[in-house]
Amino acid sequence: MTKNQARLMLVGAASLILSVLVGTGVAEEIDRIVAVVNNDVITMSELQLMAKSVQAQAGIKPTGKDKKKMLHEMLEALIDRKLAKAEAKRRGITVTTKEVDQTIEKFKQRNHIPDDATLIKALTQEGISLKEFKQQIADQLMQERLVSLVVGSKVMVNEADVRRIYDQKFKRGGTQVHLLTLRLPFPPGATPEQQDAVKQKAETILMAVKRGESFKEAAGKLALQPSDVGFIAQKDLDPRLAQLLDTLKIKEMAPIETPAGYQLIQVLERRRGEAPPFEKVAPTIRRMLQQQEMGKYFSEWIKTLRDKAHIKIML
Repeated sequence: MTKNQARLMLVGAASLILSVLVGTGVAEEIDRIVAVVNNDVITMSELQLMAKSVQAQAGIKPTGKDKKKMLHEMLEALIDRKLAKAEAKRRGITVTTKEVDQTIEKFKQRNHIPDDATLIKALTQEGISLKEFKQQIADQLMQERLVSLVVGSKVMVNEADVRRIYDQKFKRGGTQVHLLTLRLPFPPGATPEQQDAVKQKAETILMAVKRGESFKEAAGKLALQPSDVGFIAQKDLDPRLAQLLDTLKIKEMAPIETPAGYQLIQVLERRRGEAPPFEKVAPTIRRMLQQQEMGKYFSEWIKTLRDKAHIKIML
């Protein structure tokens, strides 16, 4: 991961959920200040939280020199985020409670979360409270508005690029798969025994489904609820995941092990997708290209804030 990729991940990411880091035996190391940004500070706990989140999202677990390099890249990204948040406040950019609640409702709809209780349970599995989640949504909305204010008028989308992406990714229908998924994350700072307990949960559900129980029924016995993600174009998935799904029969399940825990996936249906008309998907493609360009401009703009800021790195 390059420095720019790390920054853009923090500037433009839509829903990066941080896990809670438990550091009872190493509190002094975790909580020490690793950077000063004007009148604000970044602690080791913030840095470790961000690093763990990125590792979970990307499915990586660097060690040695790679881990040290990643920490420095994340620190640079956190500095940019502190500067952006302070600038948003200086410009009077605000986010209301109603706007946060509306965004969360859309999040629940996209992820097929039926109610607040299910949302809270899912957040708890990630090691985050509803209050912390709402704060992240508020910070995200504030930063999106800052990006739009600073660089929105400078971004122009080339229609030839829109057509090119349509031809590459949408013109051919391809296979679509209807998936049920369930994440079983490790607790923050999990011991080998805790990791084994999570593994046992995954195996219990797998065995129950093989005996004829439904995925939802088997997970429900452990107070868990899989998410119905609907139909997804297989060509849009990670090639390794697409290859795994090719080996599964309808209603068959497979476990995926990651550094953050386990994920169970079940194929409910397959169908041959028809290519959507250009007019239907063109607005989505334009928004995607606009966001990419805005991210690039915003990254350059952040550099001007860094030039004026007092920054002291102590990592």
